[in-house]
Parts: sequence; structure tokens; C-alpha cells
Amino acid sequence: MTTGPTPDQALVPPPGCPAHRGATPATTPLYGPVVAADPHGLYARLREQHGPVAPIELEPGVEAWLVLGYPELLELTRNEQLFSKDSRRWRVPREGRLRSDSRLLPMTVWRPTLLNLDGAEHQRLRAAVSDTLSRIDHRQLRETTEQAADALIDSWGPDGTADLIAQYARKLPLLVFTRLLGLPSEMGPHLIELISHFVDSSEKSVRANAEFQAILVDLVRQRRERPGADLTSWLLAHHAGLSDEEAVHHLVVILVAGNETTINWTGNTLRLLLTDRRFRATLAGGRLTVSDALDEVLWRDPPTQNFPGRWATSDTVLGGQYISAGDMLVLGLAAANADPVVHGSGTGGHGGPGGDGLAGNRAHLAWGAGRHVCPAQSPARLIVETAVETLLHRLPDLQLAVPGHELAWRPSPWSRALVALPVLYSAFTPPRAAAPSPERSPWTPTPQTGPSDSTPSAATSTPRTPDSAKPGPRSWWNSLAGWWSGR
Repeated sequence: MTTGPTPDQALVPPPGCPAHRGATPATTPLYGPVVAADPHGLYARLREQHGPVAPIELEPGVEAWLVLGYPELLELTRNEQLFSKDSRRWRVPREGRLRSDSRLLPMTVWRPTLLNLDGAEHQRLRAAVSDTLSRIDHRQLRETTEQAADALIDSWGPDGTADLIAQYARKLPLLVFTRLLGLPSEMGPHLIELISHFVDSSEKSVRANAEFQAILVDLVRQRRERPGADLTSWLLAHHAGLSDEEAVHHLVVILVAGNETTINWTGNTLRLLLTDRRFRATLAGGRLTVSDALDEVLWRDPPTQNFPGRWATSDTVLGGQYISAGDMLVLGLAAANADPVVHGSGTGGHGGPGGDGLAGNRAHLAWGAGRHVCPAQSPARLIVETAVETLLHRLPDLQLAVPGHELAWRPSPWSRALVALPVLYSAFTPPRAAAPSPERSPWTPTPQTGPSDSTPSAATSTPRTPDSAKPGPRSWWNSLAGWWSGR
């Protein structure tokens, strides 16, 4: 809680405070190989050394606080009066300590979006995004995702090898999102490259961020003139009356948060299914389901492990640490999920509770909390669940091509994402027969907005040969997937 300190609390002065410079605790870097190699171990050490709120460094000379505690993170996200989403309060750039080419800029610069505002203005913009996302027909979204997944799998060829990150998880969301937003299909590969640069805070992040926004500025201009049945047009038509600038920035939010999260959630779930014996049994008829795997990933390796941020509006105390006005606080989503305060004696391993206790448990903080909780949980889950189930249905003997401990993670302070997920397979199942449906826009809402039955139908595997599952006339999906694969 943000109450005043008690005499027995071990309080630590704020990082960078001139009056306490000699007593300032050493900050731990939240960048580089250490974040990728063993983030759970890093968070455990920080918790042991500092408690639920730890001093960190986001890049050389840029300090912040990482909130590791589950109760503390809830307090952080629910108290807008003390912890604002407005990054213009950050004292580091005000003091001239943030370089103009800082890799943190794309993830921290203020934009007129629901991510950076509090109060009534935040609610106005959140309503526009939430209402727009609610217009998606979930049944059609499932069918569209499955068609895109089938097209990608068919494009792999007969050699029985694939990288499920590069050839599946990283491509599938853009096949769906380009249709959702009304973007040209050929824009997909370039968009994902730009998104990766600024989500990973790479050396190209600032330039990639500018180019990405320029593409969306052009899209908004086109949809103002010629509205369609897509998320961009619906966002512009919402009664909240978004300006073109606001619309562009919210498309950035939808694409970056939705795409990157979907990629990582898909990859991390597939990794769990292929490396955890409990889920390997599931693939052969065990009691744990793909839905259980999705929930366990959100607890143990959420697609976004840390998220910036909140900024203190005044001097206060959180988790036994002095927080100065203008300090940045980073939401340690993965660390809070593993907080022993939540799991008690059930805590096991690095990533949180052990055993089967995670099945169906959605009290995790992977989506954030409070008024800024992610509004796209339902469509994101539907896309990922469909992507995973379709792959398992098509390639029932899927297995890792390397030992699980050799899988590498991207060195991002924000995303929890695999570099690659190489697999082998020798058999495949033909795609499910598409159910007949009337001709209509794929995103036109219908009275039935709930997802269809997600249980894969039983099928007999057959050896994959060069002529297996040879498609008839190439659909839009097959043409795009083939082009994307360089065929």
C-alpha cells in the first residue's frame, strides 16, 4: 500500500536522489542477455534482495523501479492518483538524461492513446477501442484464423521440418490482422519487421517506429474517404469522435500489442505442449487441454513479461521503497505472477505454481489490471487457441528438433519470446472441411458472436508426400502464404 512508512520498515531512498546519493541501492540492469537467459531467476534474486519493488536500470544511466509483488502491482494499477499513465511526468527526460536516440523512446514516449491517459479521457478512448473490438464476429474470426493457419502449413512443403516461430507464429497474426484493419495484404512482412525492432528496443527502433506510423497515417486517410467493414473504419466512426492522430496512435496500440502478444503467446504455448510431459500426454488423450496450456503460459511465461509503466505523481512509498515524484515504475507481470504471496506453499520452480493448479485459473496479471487491463483478451485468446489447435490437428506427430534446453529467447526487456522453435513431423492430417456460410464480409457481426467448439475432430494421420493435400484453385490465403514463404 502507499501509506507512510512504519518504524520497522526497511525503506530505501529513491534512485538518483542527491540527498541520498551515497545510500542509493545498486540498480540491476533489465536489458541484455540476463533478461533472456533466466528472467525467473533474475526476478527471484531481485525479490530476495529488495522485496516486492526493486531498483533497476533500463539502459545505462536510466533508472526505474520494477514492481515484483502481486499486491503491489494491483495497487500500482488501481491508484491513478499516485501512479499515472502519463509518461510526460517522467523526470529522466525532463532532466536531460534520456538520449534522443534512446531505444526506450518507442515504448515510453507519450501518445494520445488509452495507454497514456487517465480519468475521463482514458475512458473515452478505451470505449472506442473496446466497442470496435466487440464488433468482430468470433465465429468468423475462428474460421479465418484456421484458414490462414492451414495455408501456412500447406506452404511448408514435404521435407518434414519447420520453425514454428518464423514460419507460423510470426506470420499467422499478420494474415489475420491485415484483414481486420483493412491493410493491404502485402504489407504484412514489412509491418512485422518494423514492430519487432521497436518492441525489442533494437538499434533501429526509432526509425522503425516513424515508418510504421507513416503507414498507418495513410491507412486512416484512406478509410476517412472510403470506409469499409474493418476495424479502422469502425474506430473512425465511433461516437467518441477520434481525431486522425488519435486513430493512428490507437492502430499502433492494436497492431503492436495484439500482434506481438499473439505471436509470443502462440510460440510459448507450443513450446509448453512440446516440452512438458503433462501436455505431451494431453496430445495422446490426456486430461489437460490446449486451453489449460494457454492459461499456464499466461502464468509462467506471459507474452509480455514487463510493461512500462506508471509514473509517480508525488513522493510516496510502495513495497517498502521510497518513490520520488516523476519516477518510472515498470509492471513486472511475470514476476508478480510468481509472487510467493499468491501461491504460498504451491509455488514450484521458477515460473509460479507447480502441478496442475493453473488449469482454469485466470487470476494472473498477464493482461494487466485495473482500468487499463487489456481490452482485446477475447479475440487474442481465440486466435491463439485456434492457431495451436489447427497445428496439432494437421501435424499430430509434431516434436522438437532440438533438446528443449537449447531453445533461445529474444533479449527483450518487455517481450517473452522465443528466437526459434524448430520441429520435425512425418505425418499430416488434411484440413477440416469448411462449413458452408452465406457470402458476407468476414468481419460483419452476426447474432452468434461466441466461439465455436474448439475441440479438434478426430482424424487419421497419413504420410506426407510431395503430392499430399495438393490444393485446388489457390485461395487468397494460399496465394499470400506462398508468396510470404518465397514460393
